Amino acid sequence: MNHKIAVVGLGYVGLPLAVEFGKHFSTTGFDINTDRIHELRSYKDRTREMSPDELKSSTNLVYTSEIDDLKECNTYIVTVPTPIDKFNRPDLTLLKKASETVGKVISRGDIVIYESTVYPGATEEDCVPVIEQTSGMRYNVDFFCGYSPERINPGDREHRVVNIKKVTSGSTAEIAQVVDNLYRTIIQAGTHLAPSIRVAEAAKVIENAQRDINIAFINELAMIFARMDIRTRDVLDAARTKWNFLGFEPGLVGGHCIGVDPYYLTHKAESLGYIPQIILAGRRLNDGMGRYVATQLIKMMVKKSHRITDTNILVLGITFKENCPDIRNSKVIDIIRQLDDFGCNYDVYDPFADPYEVKKEYGIDLITDENNLRSSYEGIMIAVAHAEFRNLNLNKIKAPDCVIYDVKNFITDADEYL
Repeated sequence: MNHKIAVVGLGYVGLPLAVEFGKHFSTTGFDINTDRIHELRSYKDRTREMSPDELKSSTNLVYTSEIDDLKECNTYIVTVPTPIDKFNRPDLTLLKKASETVGKVISRGDIVIYESTVYPGATEEDCVPVIEQTSGMRYNVDFFCGYSPERINPGDREHRVVNIKKVTSGSTAEIAQVVDNLYRTIIQAGTHLAPSIRVAEAAKVIENAQRDINIAFINELAMIFARMDIRTRDVLDAARTKWNFLGFEPGLVGGHCIGVDPYYLTHKAESLGYIPQIILAGRRLNDGMGRYVATQLIKMMVKKSHRITDTNILVLGITFKENCPDIRNSKVIDIIRQLDDFGCNYDVYDPFADPYEVKKEYGIDLITDENNLRSSYEGIMIAVAHAEFRNLNLNKIKAPDCVIYDVKNFITDADEYL
């Protein structure tokens, strides 16, 4: 098959994929955000995943926000976000809209490959009917599907799309092989061909559910050891001397993967009459960590006789992880809301995040320049381990008896660690 590829959605997942495919195939990157398209045409990536040189290296890639530009393509790869709503229920709105977009331009014999994280069955039960209704074509007769779950790790310069093994699948045995061969063109780490789309969907969703549960266990240990006045890091260092101990760290579990994907699995399980126990317990614990660490900081400040109401606290970091501008589902906001409930004054400093996006999403006026920080904070919460924070001179901004709480075990002289 002479692939002419369309990548629908140019975020953290879609853009790196489009760039790599654009080195080998005629590729069209599509996104409804016209500002994003203009930026990419100028070789600027706001996610910081791709450098200008990397964008320029993809000589067969063009960007567009016009649906008609997709009509010449024959292989559509959908990489739009799959978030949850305020009730922790899967929100497939963007996925269904992308499917409708594909349905408007698809031709007989074309292949649609989904990369967005979903619950097992969503591709064929939720997406395929939208394509059929929009296009008037029949699944596995006029068009075909594949599923190859994304494995992007934002901010990670070592594990890139080409050197992470890729799971592939297809709606028929023949199409599965076509999909697998397509990804083998760009994935240096190789591929794993799953026996069905549902298996590939399930494999993706349990990857992050497994991490979520393990982190929840370590977070619970951190709570226990705090009561014993034992530093969790010291315990973990000792435990890691055993060859088969799993090296998970305590912390905030946010973002658009680990903090979201387990709810897709539990939603599907509940629709089948099964109420998950361990998965939901892990989710509840991890969802409460922001409020927990904020309360721990306040307790320590009380012990040092600080007046909590109107006290000045600095929160370092608002993104969901280090060295990454992504603020989606950041659990740092839970820390901030808890501090607000205590009546504290807080500043949030993050040189990676976009101030406009932070204001729009969370209503917070972000500080992006350390020169705009106050000269004295009674409390400092290190919430995100951005590399730039290592150069921040905390002594210049600490008030007497300032309490430093380090969520990430980032510095050696904090007063308390998670």
